[in-house]
Amino acid sequence: MRFSEIDKGARPREYNNAIIWLTDSMIVNVGHGISEPRIALGLSEKQDDLRCYMGDTGLLISLAFNEKELVSEEIYQKILTDKLDFNGGMVAENIISQMLVAGGHRLHFYYNPTRENAEDRMEIDFIIAKSKITSRHNLSPIEAKSGKNYTLNSLNKFMVKYKENLDQAYVVHTGNLKVENGIVYLPMYMTGLL
Repeated sequence: MRFSEIDKGARPREYNNAIIWLTDSMIVNVGHGISEPRIALGLSEKQDDLRCYMGDTGLLISLAFNEKELVSEEIYQKILTDKLDFNGGMVAENIISQMLVAGGHRLHFYYNPTRENAEDRMEIDFIIAKSKITSRHNLSPIEAKSGKNYTLNSLNKFMVKYKENLDQAYVVHTGNLKVENGIVYLPMYMTGLL
């Protein structure tokens, strides 16, 4: 959830103590928006642009489907067998965020909603810095895809515009491992290897 979606008039400093408490208690993992993808992501963090992910995806599903104070086992079975129509992208992003944090990564994302230039309008779900220490070429954009049919418009634009800063682009999806057009497509369970 983007912080700006919580309360249109709110400022992050009004929620700062609550966000710190939730993060320290490992209930949520916080992702920070960046203004420019470059080495030292922390230097370009936008303090007003946050995304909160649940620290436990099972808890997220339990809370999301908690209609009668108790989540039915049937709900879990339908989710696992892909027989329930719901926002799988939300769950996929949460799973990936949880695995990235467990792997020692800080969560960052890039979002530019500009209407002036379509080439600049893009959203990248996650950006991680690789452990390579060079003056550039150490950032990896990651797109989370939960369905079988998807487009990569933002990722392709991002790869062209910021190619000097990129190490490797990834799509984490429900399919098999493959490399195509300079993008590594990882099965979701392999996220921990990043």
